[in-house]
Amino acid sequence: MSAVTCTIPSSLQDVVLSDVCRVMQFLRPQFSIEQLSHAIERQWQQGYRLAVASTDGRVMGVAGFVTGEKLAWGKHMYIDDLVVDESSRGQGIGDKLLLSCQQYAKSIGCESLHLDSGTQRTRAHGFYFAHDMPISSFHFNKQLG
Repeated sequence: MSAVTCTIPSSLQDVVLSDVCRVMQFLRPQFSIEQLSHAIERQWQQGYRLAVASTDGRVMGVAGFVTGEKLAWGKHMYIDDLVVDESSRGQGIGDKLLLSCQQYAKSIGCESLHLDSGTQRTRAHGFYFAHDMPISSFHFNKQLG
């Protein structure tokens, strides 16, 4: 396999959105590529950004994130989505994506990086533990409607 490169595009025009969404479907299978594309376009307007891992022009992994500031966390990056193509897992692509996000967050003055992971995603939890990301809180939610 050729070298994996991670980029954080400054514009959606710098991304082949259908390729990003093909990988994103591994994490969000309830959405079609078209639905994911529209959601990313809408969220981009609100500050959602992407880190894209690729090899020879093929998207192998994606991280979607936002940056913000909260009393509890200070200036931070929150990773909403982090996924690697199933056929490419175990090759260090997730490591490179997470490192790329960390480096970007530091470069813009973030004090911390956060994410949630579904309770059923035990393999992902092992990945986060291995990257010195302990469980620091419980996340509660309530559907409204």
